[in-house]
Parts: sequence; C-alpha cells; structure tokens
Amino acid sequence: MKFTKMQGIGNDYVYVNCFEESVDDPQRVARLVSDRHFGIGSDGLILIGPSKEADCRMRMFNEDGSEGMMCGNGIRCVGKYVYDHGIADHLQITVETRGGIKTLKMEERDGKVVSVQVDMGVPVLTSELPERIVAGGMEQEFVGIDVGNPHAVYFCPEIDQLDLERIGPGYECHPRFPDRVNTEFVRIIDRKHLQMRVWERGSGETWACGTGATACAVAAMMLGLTEDAVEVQLKGGCLQIRWDRKSGHAFMTGPAVEVFCGEIEVG
Repeated sequence: MKFTKMQGIGNDYVYVNCFEESVDDPQRVARLVSDRHFGIGSDGLILIGPSKEADCRMRMFNEDGSEGMMCGNGIRCVGKYVYDHGIADHLQITVETRGGIKTLKMEERDGKVVSVQVDMGVPVLTSELPERIVAGGMEQEFVGIDVGNPHAVYFCPEIDQLDLERIGPGYECHPRFPDRVNTEFVRIIDRKHLQMRVWERGSGETWACGTGATACAVAAMMLGLTEDAVEVQLKGGCLQIRWDRKSGHAFMTGPAVEVFCGEIEVG
C-alpha cells in the first residue's frame, strides 16, 4: 500500500489516495499503520477518495480502528494533498466527511499549499451552558459542542500538570456520553488566547485537535470569556479560530505539512 504521512501541528495521520489505491479493511489497517513501534506511527488513517457530492471524500479512522466523524487537522492535510498531488487544481474545494461537507480555502506558496482555512459549519450546543457532572472524582462543569463530532469542554485554571493518561479514559467513557466523547481541557490566557490539551476518543492524548480547538473556542465565546476570534495554543502549535455569530459558522485556519511518502505491506 502506497501512503503519505502528513501532519497538522503534530496531529499526524497516514493518508492513502483511494483514487488509485483500495483499502479492504481500513479498521485493521488503521491499527497497523498507527503503531509507533511496529508500524508507521500516527494518530490514525485517512482515506482520500472520490465523492458524488464534493471534490473528494475523506474517511478518518482512529488509532484504535474506530471510524471518526471528522478531523480538523486531518482535513487541512486532505486539502493540501489533493491540490499538491493534482487531484484538484483550484484553491477552494469541498470535502465530504461523515460530519457533512466542508469547504476549504487554501493558501499556496511556490505551488504548494502551506495553510488551510476550513469552514467548520455551525457548532451545535449539546449541553446546558454550562452543564454539571461528576467527573474525575469531583463535580465539574463542561460545555458540550458538536463540531462534526462530539466534544466536552472543561475550563481549568491550570492544565500543564494534568495526568491525562490516568484521567482521560474516565472523561472519554463517562456515562453521560454513551458513544464516548472528545474531551478538551482549556485555560483562558486572555480574551484572544487559549491554551488547550485534548483527550481524543479512540486515540488518547494527541498533540492537536482541530475540531476540539474549534469547540473550545466557540464555548469560550458563547460564555463571553473571549473575543470572537482567538488563537488556540496546543502541544503541537497554534490554530486560529473565528466565529461568525451572524451566520453561525466557525472557521479554523492552520498549517498542513507533508512529512514523507512510502509503501507498507498490509497483508
């Protein structure tokens, strides 16, 4: 199987061009390629293929093989791939995902895409604003937001010292979320800057999460904690999030990088 390794601020995936390749068992292949000791090493697998409704279709599989609805960092890399590899020849494209069709606007330099803005659609509130639950052994407040996939956002005074390997599974699998949930822990730096760590369902802590950054930024904006355009600082870098209250749409902008290409025997 031919593949391309790509990353968006450290959120890395193995990409397969399904205009040319076929992947018969993507759940198994995702587990194989994601292994950082015996595989390629990634947060999951993303398949780029034909779509009847958009310029291309994206399927995203987590490290554990489960199929996700959408991936914000992943879809930016999809945009870069289809432009850089000649699948699309224009800098605005549409991508079909399980979370709906997304519109991407790309910035190129010397013929290669360097940055992508994604119209994340209208975030949907899935909780009270905020809602109280008992998590991590204590009563806490969260904001539930769906941005193509489900998120629970917790605002914390300090996040660097959180032991996510220990506490993350309890948040992900909390009974309040029967289908599991992506969990963001967020510190308000000031009205234009947030710091975030994320525990992604099916993958654990990752260096970045584009839908998570969008969810935490919009949650902060809904609560009046920030302006309507902020920078979100993650382990792997920064994303720019803007919320247009008039249309309801949120926009995420950040880099996309091709790391290397290769081939792997998948059996």
